[in-house]
This record gives sequence, C-alpha cells and structure tokens, in this order.
Amino acid sequence: MRPLTAHIDLDALRHNYLQARRCAPQARAMAVLKANAYGHGAAACAAALGDLAPAMAVACLEEGQALRAHGIKCPIVLLEGFFEVSELDEIITGGYWSVLHTPWQVEALLERLAHWPQHRLTVLIKCDSGMHRLGFSPDEIQNICQRLRTHEGIEQTLLMTHFATADVPDNPLLTRQLETINTLRSRLDLPGCFANSPATLSAPASHHDWVRPGVMLYGVNPLERHHPLHDEINQVLQPVMTLESRIIAVRELPAGEPIGYGARHVTRRPTRVGVVACGYGDGYDRHAKEGTPVLVDGQRVALAGRVSMDMLTVDITELPEAGIGSRVTLWGRDASGATLSVSEVARWCDTIAYTLLTGILPRVPRCYHRSDAPKTLIDAGVLP
Repeated sequence: MRPLTAHIDLDALRHNYLQARRCAPQARAMAVLKANAYGHGAAACAAALGDLAPAMAVACLEEGQALRAHGIKCPIVLLEGFFEVSELDEIITGGYWSVLHTPWQVEALLERLAHWPQHRLTVLIKCDSGMHRLGFSPDEIQNICQRLRTHEGIEQTLLMTHFATADVPDNPLLTRQLETINTLRSRLDLPGCFANSPATLSAPASHHDWVRPGVMLYGVNPLERHHPLHDEINQVLQPVMTLESRIIAVRELPAGEPIGYGARHVTRRPTRVGVVACGYGDGYDRHAKEGTPVLVDGQRVALAGRVSMDMLTVDITELPEAGIGSRVTLWGRDASGATLSVSEVARWCDTIAYTLLTGILPRVPRCYHRSDAPKTLIDAGVLP
C-alpha cells in the first residue's frame, strides 16, 4: 500500500493535556477537539482523553454528534453555539453545553426550553472583550446573564471570552481584555472560561474555573518564538502527529538539470534526488519553499523543486545510504528520535501549524498508538 501514514501518539496527547492541567491547577480543562481534533481524528483523541477530561469542546453540533456516536458521554461544548432553532432539541436533551453569542440565540433557547421542563442546560455567555469576532459587548452582558441565571431551565451559566494576542508577550490588547473580562466576572460572580492554549501556558490571571487547551494538546507550541516562555514550552510539549512516508524512487542527475513542475529547481552539482510519496493531494502544502526540511532516516535533507499532487522531491546527495524504502518524516518524531517540528515546516510554507495539521486529507490513513490502549477502543474501531 502507499506508504504515507499519519501516526498519532495518544500517549503524547494525554501528556500534553496533563501539562495544561499543571499550568492551571485550580481550573478544569475542557479538551478542544474541533476540526477533527485539529486533523488528528476526534473520535480516537476523545477516547484517549476520556478518563481525564471533564468536558470536551467542538465547533458545532455535527462534530459533537460524531463524538456521541463513538460513546463519548461527558459534556460537549459547542464553541459556536447553534446555527438553527432545529438543533435545540438535541442540544437540550443530549448533554451539550452551548455558547451563546447573539441575542437571537438567547431568545430561541429560552423559548425552546419551555418545551423541555424536565431538562436543565449549561450555557456559556461569550463576551467580546476586544477581539471583535463573536460575543456580546460588556455593556450587554449583565442583563443577558441575569435573564439566564433566573431561568429555571438553566442549570449553570459560565462567562466566556477569547483572547486575540495571548501568544505575544506583554501585549496591551491582552491586558485590556483581561481587565475587561475579570472585572465582569467579579461583578457578576460567574465561573469563568477564558484561557485558550497560549493563555493557559502563559497568562495565569486568565485561568479561573475552566481553561480551553486546543492546539497545545497536539504538541504545537502556540507562543511566538520571541516569547520568553517559548523555548521552555518546546521542551514540555510532545508532538502527537508524525507524518511519515518512504522514498519510492531515486534519480541520479548531473549538474544543470531541472526537477519538477515549472523547473523551479535546477541542480548545481551531480545530485541524488529522492522521490517521496506525499503531495498536496494529501494535504502537504504546495507552497513549501526550496529548502523546506524533511527527515530521511532521521537525517535532515531539503525539499528540491515544487510539491506535486502525489509526490515531492528531496536532495539526498549527502545521504549515500538512502534509497528506495528509506523512511521519510515530513514532520513529527522520527523512529530514531529525531524531531522535525510542524511549526518549523509551517514557517517554510508561510503558514501556521494549524493549517498543516487540519489540512491532512482523508486519503492519508491515521494509525493510532497508545501504550495501554483498552480493548474497548480496539473493538469500537477507534484504534487499530
């Protein structure tokens, strides 16, 4: 079979979740599994975190339904709330926690709760504390929270916000957002759910009752490289996805020969070229530049030429032992122990790690690894 595989280390996932809890020991941590767990496979990641996470978060009801179908029982937070009134019956009865960020959602929810007097719902009121994407203005929050807190169908109301610049050190916008939301929380006496991954790692004043670790769960450092905690976090988090393939052909070319579409790369010396089974049809970024690092048998080599739909080419001249069948790590942890960060690869592609991880397409099989994988996960088809 085609050798390209995304290996998912579920032990590393659990390790990273526990790091989030250690960063915010007084808070509970909801594991963010939206976008198919950032491309890692939501069902398997949820099952692996099931005995650790008191709640999980997804973008929408469809993602929540997929987790429920795989036996996930804990509360599932819908980070964008609901989009149509028709979703509400399942949300109310299905153990979901809904974010509310617009007036129509509040009105629709309160009206629908009257049809389910035996059910009580937890909601998260989203405050736009300065990001200006979703949420109520701080001036609107008090009246909305008062209505919800006094409604017999609401079991619990949490105050929520999202930070725009928590990955940057000493950013004034983060300071303003924290001041706004912490003042509101104190005034309303509500549990707070504020911290995303970078705030969980670097802004203790944002932790409060709940944190929402997302990309950090998958071993990606969300802090900017000039952040004083950046290098420390790199040492703490473990990569969860290793995108691995093999060399399927080797070409021996003299100097002056072009490689690949557009003849972008022209050899400057006699060159051995390894052809790797991975391309933009798998989700590897077509915009990867000349020199993008790749590991071949644990050794760094460089991309040579444009990425094709199903293949890419690397210069293996300095690795005379490399050949057909040699192991290729596009990012992640090589079997030899060498590591190539997906964030580093993303910089060569002028993008971010999020886009690379979520962009891995369905034709790439995910192979899940966990040292203590319960037999129930294997029987459910979640783990191989």
